[in-house]
Amino acid sequence: MKPNALKKLLADGKTAVNGWIAIPNAFAAEIYAAQGWDSVTVDMQHGAPDVNDIVPLLQAINLSGATAMARVPWNEPSHIMRILDAGAYGIICPMINTKAEAESRVEAGRYPPMGGRSFGPFRAAHVGGADYWQHANSEVLLLAMIETTTGLKNLDQILKVKGLSGVYVGPSDLSLSMGKTPTLDPTDKEVVAAIGEIVTKTRKAGLIAGAHTDGAKTAAKRYGEGYQFCTILNDVRLLAMGAQAAVREVKGLPQAAAAKTY
Repeated sequence: MKPNALKKLLADGKTAVNGWIAIPNAFAAEIYAAQGWDSVTVDMQHGAPDVNDIVPLLQAINLSGATAMARVPWNEPSHIMRILDAGAYGIICPMINTKAEAESRVEAGRYPPMGGRSFGPFRAAHVGGADYWQHANSEVLLLAMIETTTGLKNLDQILKVKGLSGVYVGPSDLSLSMGKTPTLDPTDKEVVAAIGEIVTKTRKAGLIAGAHTDGAKTAAKRYGEGYQFCTILNDVRLLAMGAQAAVREVKGLPQAAAAKTY
């Protein structure tokens, strides 16, 4: 099977920057993915792409050499299995709050005997090779989103689930769950402490710790805290910010404040 370049990068002790696609257009994805990201994730939860968009978007990402992944809409087996069969080398799953939910997520994402994933890698075998099924359990990344107080409370048990590759923090939902303002760069002490607790426990368990951020400065801060894998906004926000900055510059207007959400 073709190795997972993102997995190797992280295993070598390096950090990775992840792109995030919310626009369901293969040409836009092709251009976006080619900008140097280590991996690019198709957002099927809070983005416009649906299951009919996933193959063209993964194809566009694969052209860049970045590791192609997806965030599924929910912890539902048919989503997870179908997107993996389409050739995603990693799945990020939202709102994992309990050990049982993490086990269900692994059950859908790993072949027997580790899980119960059904066999039918219609595109994954083309992308990964004829021996895809023999190595998918070790090469495909399965990340569980920790973004609620319940998930935080159950983190120790979640991290013990065999077959889970790591966790991914959604700071905005985590903030909301704590009764705070949603933001990708929290300053509230309680939320900051939670983000620190997640990375400490995850790295101690030998798993990958990832987080969504609002830009390079916040990503660098997360790397300094021990996170290995960070996303910078998404294609929609970066497109809007780039266009806005150019328009405001030519009009002689002051630049707008940087986005802090999604």
